[in-house]
Amino acid sequence: MADVAADLDRPAWASRLRAERTARGWSQGEAVRAMRAHASEQLPADSTLLRNWKRWEAGSSEPDGFYRSLIAKTFGTVTAAFFPPTVRHDADAELIAGTGMETVEILARLRTSDVSNATLEALRITADRLCSEYPYMSSEQLRVEGRAWLRRITALMDRRLTLAQHQEVLSLAGWVALLVGCVEYDMGLRRIAEGTRKAALTLGEEAGNTAVSGWAYEMRAWYALTQGDYRGVIAAAETGESIAASSSAAVQLAAQRAKAWARLGDRRQVEMALDKGRALLDSLPYPENTDHHFVVDPAKFDFYAMDCYRLAGEDRLAEMYAGQVIRSSTDPDGTERKPMRIAEARVTLGVVAARSGDLELAVAEGRRALEGDRKSLPSLLMCSRELATLLRERYPNEPEVLSYLDELRTLSPS
Repeated sequence: MADVAADLDRPAWASRLRAERTARGWSQGEAVRAMRAHASEQLPADSTLLRNWKRWEAGSSEPDGFYRSLIAKTFGTVTAAFFPPTVRHDADAELIAGTGMETVEILARLRTSDVSNATLEALRITADRLCSEYPYMSSEQLRVEGRAWLRRITALMDRRLTLAQHQEVLSLAGWVALLVGCVEYDMGLRRIAEGTRKAALTLGEEAGNTAVSGWAYEMRAWYALTQGDYRGVIAAAETGESIAASSSAAVQLAAQRAKAWARLGDRRQVEMALDKGRALLDSLPYPENTDHHFVVDPAKFDFYAMDCYRLAGEDRLAEMYAGQVIRSSTDPDGTERKPMRIAEARVTLGVVAARSGDLELAVAEGRRALEGDRKSLPSLLMCSRELATLLRERYPNEPEVLSYLDELRTLSPS
């Protein structure tokens, strides 16, 4: 109880510092030595570092920029995930209002013979709004709205456009097509989603927009992962990374490769892929809009690591990262901003509980993961089946397990 009370008094980063250390079974002295091993320049004596570490864990002093980066590197995560900047949660509302135009006015402008740069800017912000609504808007509603805007945007190709405007329209159509493809796959519409993904790839190539093309390959990797084609994941990721090598898409492609290698049982390749993604993400500026689906916010790196550690059987680390995912995906008032990430974190907690012999908690967490209205069925089912297999093997005749398996079957597409 004392530890819980102390954690409530500490800053979140200080509590995480202690959680990361204890999940690895390190003493504070061992953590200092690990930090020194990751440093690229001379550090003070161990006694000085240990005093600093004790103050950091207590939350009585905060590490500076140099040590923040080194701490994140020591624990294999990104700096902004460990020490997140203060972000106003009304940023998405400001983004939507930033067009200065209502939908009716945008549509009226689209009907004119010429397309102004102001109209294109309004469409750009509308596309950003749609991509930012992915985490919580219902799949059916987002698909309908996304397809409607995609038709409006592509209709602009028949208007008088400059070369720059032509490329912009192609890019906007590519982004919205990517979003629609993701939502279609979430709904279990595999063939339709793949057609939409290919259309987005073509639009990205025609626009010369490597970010759109990179995300199209990321979607291909995601589709392959949830379908059990792990070599296909690696192939798609390598192609996408060669196209969009320095973008946020490349970060997620590295994460998809890590997930595939984890399922193939190659721990070394997992570590290499995660380290590549971590280094790239740490080099990118903090995103202005962390709700945008095609932006990798630093907190998502914990989500990637959680998946890999769960598969590797590193239960203490998997549990610790699952807790981080839930905390970073939930507002202070309890609103779940990233419900799909939280669902997979619940499954991870269920797996850890099942392995430790806590059947009641394992089933409870598995069921909580299935409760949300906003689901990515392929991803959720992939993780839930890992829990189901574990429960079936260890507790084959328990009524709670049989009931959970029945519930999971009703969620699976026929």
